[in-house]
Amino acid sequence: MTKTIYIVLTDTGTLLSKAIGMYTQKDLNHASIAFDEQLTEIYSFGRKQQYNPFLGGFVRENVGAGIFEQSVCAVYRCEVSTEAYVRIRQKIVQFEMNQDEYKYNFIGLFGVALNREIIRKRAYFCSQFVATVMQESETHRLMTNPCLTMPHHLAYLPHMHLVYEGKLQNYLRSVRGQQAERPIRMGLWKSLAFRLLA
Repeated sequence: MTKTIYIVLTDTGTLLSKAIGMYTQKDLNHASIAFDEQLTEIYSFGRKQQYNPFLGGFVRENVGAGIFEQSVCAVYRCEVSTEAYVRIRQKIVQFEMNQDEYKYNFIGLFGVALNREIIRKRAYFCSQFVATVMQESETHRLMTNPCLTMPHHLAYLPHMHLVYEGKLQNYLRSVRGQQAERPIRMGLWKSLAFRLLA
């Protein structure tokens, strides 16, 4: 018996995402893991406050608004054993219960650029976090160390199937239905300030 999880790669359009993209030469530079196709239960490492890019850590994301409002994405489905699914969920629970102790691993991003492992206690960047969680499944591990994993590497996890590619909000409407909550649109100046501070 198997369970389904989802790996979601997005282009958030933030300055950090663009800076990472300059190195990876890829468009989708943020990674998350979700437990439902509607992406209502989705986790990653990113900003804890919508308008503060410097305060980061473990987060349960709201992909219907904020930095995700104009995002494009790739959604991958992955079947894992029930035992692996339980371990993955337990790992997420551990992060959630201790979320105040975790930080965003900005320094680790330089390690990726230098192809040098920089392991910091209780600090992760988004793809490092997803790769670490996926290690709970013996058959869904990458050959690269989690601290050197870039978002696009996750697309090559074993048994990964692309189910959608395009605008994230279009995907959400298709799986959540027309009654899905529309993202709150920011004013022009607030949106501009948000992007500059991102």
